[in-house]
Amino acid sequence: MPAVRDRLAPDHYEPVRLPPELSAFSGTPETLGPGSPAKVGILDLGFARRGERTELVERYQKSPLEIMRPLHVDPALPGMACVYVMATGGGIAQADRYRQDLRCGPGTQVLLTTQAATKVYRMEQDYATQLVRLTAAEGAYVEYLPDPLIPFRGARFHQSVRLTVDEDATAVYGETVTAGRLARGERHAYAVLTGDLEIRRPDGTLLAVDTLRLAPGRHGGVDGPGVFAGHDHVASLFVVSGRCPAARIADALHESLTGHEVLHGASVLPDDCGAWVRVLGHEEPRVTGAVRAAWDAVRRLLTGHPAPDLRKA
Repeated sequence: MPAVRDRLAPDHYEPVRLPPELSAFSGTPETLGPGSPAKVGILDLGFARRGERTELVERYQKSPLEIMRPLHVDPALPGMACVYVMATGGGIAQADRYRQDLRCGPGTQVLLTTQAATKVYRMEQDYATQLVRLTAAEGAYVEYLPDPLIPFRGARFHQSVRLTVDEDATAVYGETVTAGRLARGERHAYAVLTGDLEIRRPDGTLLAVDTLRLAPGRHGGVDGPGVFAGHDHVASLFVVSGRCPAARIADALHESLTGHEVLHGASVLPDDCGAWVRVLGHEEPRVTGAVRAAWDAVRRLLTGHPAPDLRKA
């Protein structure tokens, strides 16, 4: 287990770098501020292989973040630990600071998902952030597939994700962003939405970076070519793996979406460390279906087994 840090110290849960689009809103809220009770959510999990099963061997959680106990429910991969991440507050509010550390040891098989979509509420002061630090050690097969992020009117949110993947490990990471609460007419009504994804090796070597900078009011809209392109949902799936050639992974992602009524594009990642696909769609069910098809194709290619049914109703 890594050296224990003060998980409630600001330098643990605050981002090292904050995009200027978001830092412009920095301030002292009149409500509960950063670091106050119920404003810092911490999830620190360690997984290890025990015989034929992956077990949760290290666990620290602080509300609003918590998990259900790991389940072993995939009939095709009975040793895989399936974990549902939950937020007891119902959504992310102003001045919230979340951090997840997810360490998957050698030979582990772990599937992480969320209980439901992540709602980011309206913010009048300050902003909210979430850090995700996922590590896949030698021989590990790890999937992190959260439900969509839904920014409400006036939301200000930044997410920083770092995937540290051993050369002999596999990590599948997905993310989906909607234009807002569409049923209420809130299409790109959030204030600012930013994200940074880094993919690295254990020695720190940087493999790939993906950034998101959405500020509808400041940039004159985010609905044009190169961003949402008139669509309401954008999703990405990143696959870092050496189990088969990167070009073959990219082909599997592309072929899996043939016939789906979405725009999509797949390509290999730098240094042939894997592949990724991005999907644009007008309707949430079609985007969700497309992401699942891509995930299922990757599962079949890399493990020989289909993706399980993640029932959340």
